[in-house]
Amino acid sequence: MPPSKAKDLLFFYLPMKKPFDPKANYLQTKKKTGYVPRQEATQETYDSIGFMSGLEVHQQLLTKEKLFCHCPAGIYNDSDVYDAEVIRHMRPTLSELGEYDGTALMEFKTKKNIIYRVKNETTCTYEVDDTPPFHINREALDISIMISLLSKLNIVGEVHITRKQYLDGSIPTGFQRTAIIGVEGEIPLKHKKVRLIQLSLEEDSCREISDIGHFRTYKTDRLGMPLIETVTYPDMVNPDEVKEACDYIRFLGRSTGKVRTGMGAGREDVNVSCQGGTRVEIKGVAHTKWIPELTHNECFRQWALLQIRDELLNRFPDYNHWKITSEPIHFHSFSFFYPPIVQAKKLKHKLIAVNLPGMKGILSHFTQPGKMFADEISDRLKVIACIEKPNMAHTEQCEPVIAEEDFAKIRSMLKAKENDAQIVFWGPAEDIPTALETIQERCMMAFAGVPKETRKSFEDGTTIFERVLPGADRMYPDTDSPPIPLEDEDIERLGKNLPAEVIERYQMMQTWGIPEDTYTYVFKKNLFPEIKRIVEELGIKPSFVGTFFGHKLKNAEGHYTPAAEFHYSLIYNLFKFLQQKGINLNYAARMLPMVYEHSKMDFESVLISLKFKKISKEEILSPVSFLKNKFSQIRYSESKEAETRWIMGQLYPLANGNMSLAELGTIVKQ
Repeated sequence: MPPSKAKDLLFFYLPMKKPFDPKANYLQTKKKTGYVPRQEATQETYDSIGFMSGLEVHQQLLTKEKLFCHCPAGIYNDSDVYDAEVIRHMRPTLSELGEYDGTALMEFKTKKNIIYRVKNETTCTYEVDDTPPFHINREALDISIMISLLSKLNIVGEVHITRKQYLDGSIPTGFQRTAIIGVEGEIPLKHKKVRLIQLSLEEDSCREISDIGHFRTYKTDRLGMPLIETVTYPDMVNPDEVKEACDYIRFLGRSTGKVRTGMGAGREDVNVSCQGGTRVEIKGVAHTKWIPELTHNECFRQWALLQIRDELLNRFPDYNHWKITSEPIHFHSFSFFYPPIVQAKKLKHKLIAVNLPGMKGILSHFTQPGKMFADEISDRLKVIACIEKPNMAHTEQCEPVIAEEDFAKIRSMLKAKENDAQIVFWGPAEDIPTALETIQERCMMAFAGVPKETRKSFEDGTTIFERVLPGADRMYPDTDSPPIPLEDEDIERLGKNLPAEVIERYQMMQTWGIPEDTYTYVFKKNLFPEIKRIVEELGIKPSFVGTFFGHKLKNAEGHYTPAAEFHYSLIYNLFKFLQQKGINLNYAARMLPMVYEHSKMDFESVLISLKFKKISKEEILSPVSFLKNKFSQIRYSESKEAETRWIMGQLYPLANGNMSLAELGTIVKQ
């Protein structure tokens, strides 16, 4: 064979290079990371990646006034109800050590306009930083001491008000006034004890209305409300322990009856790390039921970032000179049909192509369920450069929005190499320099592993970047507030009327035989005192009372709208009424929905509305023989149990409230 033909045949049989598959890469890196769904994870799973978690549990206190002024606490307004707007701009300042805080620098980059919507009823000149603070709210201080004592914390001898930097604009002063009340305590869980670092009393921040582009809007009704923060050591070694500890701390506060409840009254910051990772703070978790999934996914996200770090260091042992390159793109040179890019063209935004040297396979690397490393970059573009999502496209999207032909032209324009990856992003011209700086910065962080940051939580268990984690030196003395000495006799007085510990209540309910699936609801609503009162004063079987609260009342709350006057003490009055009338207590379940919705209606009127009639046992049982004969004519089963169930169903309307259903069943069976 002539040499030329042999060369042609060789070329013909060379295999074509397989195109890069982002979906396959995502799944492959997910498997390499070792990610498993939480339901399949075991303690061995968490031990293998070094799961570690701690908590910062916040609870608003039930006081009449705010912490450092006389504005009323607990009055909320709709977002569009306000008397004035105040605008502020945050800027970084040097600390006493001559350093800038990383969070302050990040927030300054955003060039945010902070707008506060002010309602005169709930805001004074203190809230908007025009006057110094009043003396601390003594009612709030006493409650925080009580809860500290319940938490087995050592009470400080003197309360010192300090300033904790808050640089996202949620507090107009730029800092939060806070004071440590107790240190070094513990709480008991089912199988271990969790150590507490401290409990602090502090003022709450504003409620965020919106955060779009360079405008962030708050309302000040919540600002300044008394809040306690309970901080644990990172003693939890699996997600379920984190939730259990959080629930215990919340239940402990609620057991005093002196903390606020409802949406937003209690919020958790959950700190998570893995072996080789760093502390990442998931901010403002609204529901404790989210905690297990959030902590599970965050620990694996960090583990995945460590895998990315190792891969990048293998590719770039000396990465200090690694740098992105970028070029502006002219819309008319490409065939872009992706709606956000089309909209960007209409808005006359800039379109920028970015080359990431040697990053092929990194953008589509798994980080969280349904998320990849590219999302880490996109999140920061939204927060730091203020470019709203969707704000970018890239070469490793599972569902491409830019055609491969266009990316080929972009790669040529950027002089990209085979193992490079590319990003295309868009935004206002003034935000482009910050965006490019943000992309470079986040990619450089990938070489180090896990960046220190706070993240925002979502119900599906995933998180997004919120801001850089504040530095350790963010607290300093408040020169406007003198120290407050705590006298021993005051602490002893507050310690005399403490409620039973949550663990004691838990053990008592177990002894009483109350179903365990009611415990969370009972503790969440602080219903144990009502159950105990009914059991001790009315002599009703504890298991019946606990089940009534944990099942019947919980069901009513989920299906009916309560009257403004409804209070849990009405259940005591309802049981007492039924006892006095000689009506079987089972009938309370029939009356409950009407009592719940019409609390002012007296119980006699409720009975009339339900057409209840007092009937003797003999009258109820008189039709049994007739019903047996009737069933024999229509029966569809030879089962004795089927006959009993059918007869019970016929007699139930007459028997309910007039005799025990258990007794009725026994008689019918006989």
